[in-house]
Amino acid sequence: MATTRAERPLRFLALGDSYTIGEGVDRDKTWPTQLRARLHEQAVDVGDIDMVATTGWTTDELQQAISARKFTPPYSLVSLLIGVNNQYRGRDLGNYAGELGSLIDFAVDMAAGDAGKLILVSIPDWGTTRYAAERQVDAARVAEEIDSFNAIARAACLARGAHWVDVTKLSREEARDMLAEDGLHPSADQYARWVTAILPVARSILDTAN
Repeated sequence: MATTRAERPLRFLALGDSYTIGEGVDRDKTWPTQLRARLHEQAVDVGDIDMVATTGWTTDELQQAISARKFTPPYSLVSLLIGVNNQYRGRDLGNYAGELGSLIDFAVDMAAGDAGKLILVSIPDWGTTRYAAERQVDAARVAEEIDSFNAIARAACLARGAHWVDVTKLSREEARDMLAEDGLHPSADQYARWVTAILPVARSILDTAN
């Protein structure tokens, strides 16, 4: 007998860097894994997450990793969060725009050409962290640069008809002190706040998955 939609787990591809792999937290506390758990609570069956993410990656390094892997599309949901290391290393905004555009195109291809299945998550502001304060980082400069990178990402996202979720405000406001032991990366509690913002968007995508 053929497998029905209700019996078939939905497929989730998560692309990114330390914020997606969850540097400093247990694997079951990363935001993609917490999102999967929250979806399960709502009877939305998402299978194992196909995650391509490593701490420190820039856009070009994520592209290289993608090129070295084999994928089995289509995915019902794709997420992309990348760019903080471009900012941290002083990379050019124009270069970021071009490489991010290629990553978005890849992500849409993985979703069978449907940009409505893609969520771009904004870059959080690491300038608000204890790590930055201890190193006397110019937090205002970091915030301005993060905003510039996010403006590019948001424009590219919306131009293609994908979904944009802003977690930068959380990293600057009520979640700014929710950090892992390194004082830089988000704690499980901060990721839970992110998931609260991402969940309704993911749910709306998956409710129409086929």
